[in-house]
Amino acid sequence: MPSMDTRRLILFFIFSFSLVMLWDAWQKQQAKLNAPAQATATKSPAAGVPTPSVPLAVPGAVPVAPVVAPGAAGAIPVVPGAIVPAAISKAVVKTDVFVAEIVSEGGDLRYLEFLQHKSTLDKTKTFVMLGPQHSYFAQTGLLAAGVDLPTHKTPFALGGGNYALKAGENTLAVRMEAQAGAIKVAKIYTFTRGSYVIDVGYEISNGSAVPIAPSAYLQMVRNGKAPDGDSQFLQTFTGAAFFNEKENFHKQDFSDIEKAKTIPVKAAPDGWAGMIQHYFAVAWLPPKAGPAANWNGAQREFYTKKVSENYYSAGMIVPAGTIAPGATMKFDARLLAGPQDQDMLAAIQPGLNLVVDYGWLTIIAQPMFELLKWLHKMLGNWGLAIIALTVIIKGVFFPLSAASYKSMARMKKVAPRLAAMKERYGNDRMKMNQAMMELYKEEKINPLGGCLPIVIQIPVFIALYWTLLASVEMRHAPFYGWITDLSAPDTLFGTIPGINMPIGLLPIVMAASMFIQTKMNPTPPDPIQAKMMAIMPIVFSIFFFFFPAGLVLYWVVNNVLSIAQQWQITKMIERGEDPDKKKKK
Repeated sequence: MPSMDTRRLILFFIFSFSLVMLWDAWQKQQAKLNAPAQATATKSPAAGVPTPSVPLAVPGAVPVAPVVAPGAAGAIPVVPGAIVPAAISKAVVKTDVFVAEIVSEGGDLRYLEFLQHKSTLDKTKTFVMLGPQHSYFAQTGLLAAGVDLPTHKTPFALGGGNYALKAGENTLAVRMEAQAGAIKVAKIYTFTRGSYVIDVGYEISNGSAVPIAPSAYLQMVRNGKAPDGDSQFLQTFTGAAFFNEKENFHKQDFSDIEKAKTIPVKAAPDGWAGMIQHYFAVAWLPPKAGPAANWNGAQREFYTKKVSENYYSAGMIVPAGTIAPGATMKFDARLLAGPQDQDMLAAIQPGLNLVVDYGWLTIIAQPMFELLKWLHKMLGNWGLAIIALTVIIKGVFFPLSAASYKSMARMKKVAPRLAAMKERYGNDRMKMNQAMMELYKEEKINPLGGCLPIVIQIPVFIALYWTLLASVEMRHAPFYGWITDLSAPDTLFGTIPGINMPIGLLPIVMAASMFIQTKMNPTPPDPIQAKMMAIMPIVFSIFFFFFPAGLVLYWVVNNVLSIAQQWQITKMIERGEDPDKKKKK
């Protein structure tokens, strides 16, 4: 079995590796901040029309001009017979949850403000999800073999002005129209009171003499810039997300799209596509079924694409069915744009709640989140819920922690004898190890006793860490006193100019608790290792200054409970008492 020195060395390497990972994350963030503003290189906010992998062929259809890729030259294409407004008009829609802006060019949704969520950087303003800052837009268009149907670059006739959901009304619709030869297309946005889901539908009237089989593409476009307020040390995922029932949930970040890596999901008859970021999600959901919709069972294609420098699209292409001459078809889709509230998302669409991704620790993190919600319901404050959850977890692992502290206390007690052995045997490692094993047996010390209990608990504490970090419920949730946002760093004492480093009380308390724990543990015999362990609280406290207050609160409570437990066990062993026997009494 490894000696106490070996165990200490292992822990030292774990701490060192953690520091390296944190430093690497900081370096990457600084590189992003110092890089030229690539988003400004995007000359046009509109993405190109996606190209289906399967040709859009219609039996009996008469080929006409091929589908033009609008936007290829950056200009609005002219559709024969289309209603072309003199200039791009826009409709501003206000509901109880949204302020939205729809433009006549393609009928794009180019601005979306959440009235019930505050801005990350300025809490006096509301949160803007879609908009020009990230060139973040929701787009749709139609594709069909031999027919130039309206795309996201086609001018629609849109009555501009302001629309508002009035008292007593549950829905508000905005309608626009375009003409493609003998084919008339209407696009309708329907907003619903209290809902983060927007219905987006098409009415396609085939006035030609031949059948057509259009497909709708539903996509989001966005630059690769990180969301506002993204932490230098706690970078969260921003990128595309996909789901279908066969392959489940997958993500693809912008760097993979940049490299044109294969899309993580294959064509399927179900599923949704979206873009997600910390706390929020935008997703195109499967079209609604209905008597006029004959797309059921058709394969929808998922795709991502680099549109231009640092600008990307993600979406899907869904067959809309065949429209006979003289017939009209309705095609309905839904756009989810809102917070990552797991209960809300699960009720809207299967698999949508998976955007709150805990990775391989989901099996542990999900029950923790449910317990955290229950505690919040009982206590009425998310900070108190975090404290209560930490106490519960600490209680569950009390026996393991006790075993670790007993081992460390006994090692501290025999440290002078180990030092004497080292001087007595010098470089004779065989005799030294033999004497140590005899001492461990005599004092009932397990060299791994202080390490294994900690290792077993690591997955649980990491899962709790991600639970707190990913929960939108923590966003702008107040605790008490100076902590008004558990998702933001503690800034009680302000920030250091230049490096924008927040200085708060909780990280200082955290550093103090780590220092106390270090003093309570056996001193490593190696002087260099001892110095490294001594400065570790200071080094780690620097990183914790950037951590959200909710996470630091959890660590502070956990450390305080650990100190109390370790202090009690250490005192009992120093007095010659056996903690195990005392417990049996």
